[in-house]
Amino acid sequence: MKKPLAVISCPIDTYSGYGGRSRDFVKALLKCKGEEWDIKILPQRWGSTKFGYLADHNEVELSKLLIKQMSEKPKVWFQITVPNEFQPVGEYNIGVTAAMETTLSHSSWIEGVNRMNMVITSSEHSKKSLVDSKWDFTNNNTGEKGQVAVDGKVKFEVLFEGLDIDKYNGEFDRNTNVEMIETLDSIKESFCFLFVGSWMQGEHRQDRKNVGGLVENFLTTFKTSNNKPALILKSHHASTSIMDREVMLKKIDSIRKQVGGNLPNIYLLHGEINDSEINTLYNHPKIKAMVSLTRGEGFGRPLLEFTSTGKPIIVSGWSGQTDFLRADLSFLVGGKLENVHPSAIIKDMILAEAKWFTFDEKLAKDAFKSVYKHYKQALVRGKKQRVVTKKYFTLQKMQDKLNEILDKNLPEFAVQNTFVPPVPNKIELPKRPVKK
Repeated sequence: MKKPLAVISCPIDTYSGYGGRSRDFVKALLKCKGEEWDIKILPQRWGSTKFGYLADHNEVELSKLLIKQMSEKPKVWFQITVPNEFQPVGEYNIGVTAAMETTLSHSSWIEGVNRMNMVITSSEHSKKSLVDSKWDFTNNNTGEKGQVAVDGKVKFEVLFEGLDIDKYNGEFDRNTNVEMIETLDSIKESFCFLFVGSWMQGEHRQDRKNVGGLVENFLTTFKTSNNKPALILKSHHASTSIMDREVMLKKIDSIRKQVGGNLPNIYLLHGEINDSEINTLYNHPKIKAMVSLTRGEGFGRPLLEFTSTGKPIIVSGWSGQTDFLRADLSFLVGGKLENVHPSAIIKDMILAEAKWFTFDEKLAKDAFKSVYKHYKQALVRGKKQRVVTKKYFTLQKMQDKLNEILDKNLPEFAVQNTFVPPVPNKIELPKRPVKK
């Protein structure tokens, strides 16, 4: 009996956020459908991000599933990417995406969604950014008016990006990642806030992660404090090059000059670090809390990873991270939705017509001060959030949810049987009587 062919097109071999999502998704799929389906992976690139993750991390089982091209039409086709790239290749087609961080998705993304049978998003926010997007148009040839919107026939499901509790275990070991530990030990402050993420395009305070706004708010919050905490930025701009690092340092220095005065220290961790080093960074005793005053997240993987430490998190109270960060167990900073600034627009992605989140300055300062001055109480929240994560948002729970989604939505596929001719029964001829 031949198993139904399932092919996943994804950037599984890249050092990217979508690469991490792809690896987790494929492993979950193998566990819940590996016995029933013949699963293959069609690897794709992801922009200019580095290739070769599987070999570098000895992912032998995943490597065995890689194919260069398909020899037959798959029963199930998965495509893990941005929606405008979705194509219906199989008998049943599923797009998997973190979608958009803003309130609005480009019309080409909606058209991509409508080419699929089902779309799986990473959060309720990313689902909403697609479902709520509607674009009016006029045909230049006929003058006919119409609208591009999500077809009601497309099924939508939300599948969170589960925490790998083997990689992010909440433990600190001084015998591993010695260089990282020595770097953090050398910081004079014993209380450090941590930010993890890219400093993206946009004028000051207009980048998507709002790193500029975070830096300025932190500096002004603790400018007059006697005992000042530090802020550690694990970040880069466009690459991990020395030139990129210099650009980052100049940005930080520019904000410091703008604020002026006796300011707290900011440290930049720049360059590539692996999962084990990230776990060490999260759990180092000097790292007391994570902070992100982001304008929008499709999900927010570093924030979920950090919950494994049981330490508090200060974060914008809007977009994908609110699916897993409880308001009573984290420090969700309020604010308002504002139009995307022209300097942050990315063609067909971050749109001028879209809105995203701007944090409230006072509320952010109050959250900083609350965590710093009343750390023991803040730590109680973090520890309770860790319990929630381990109960509801692990890779195992993600696997269970994926299995539920597929069983609920997929049709029963005709299983192609290999013809085997029947073996005829042996014919016994009657024996001739023996003459006496």
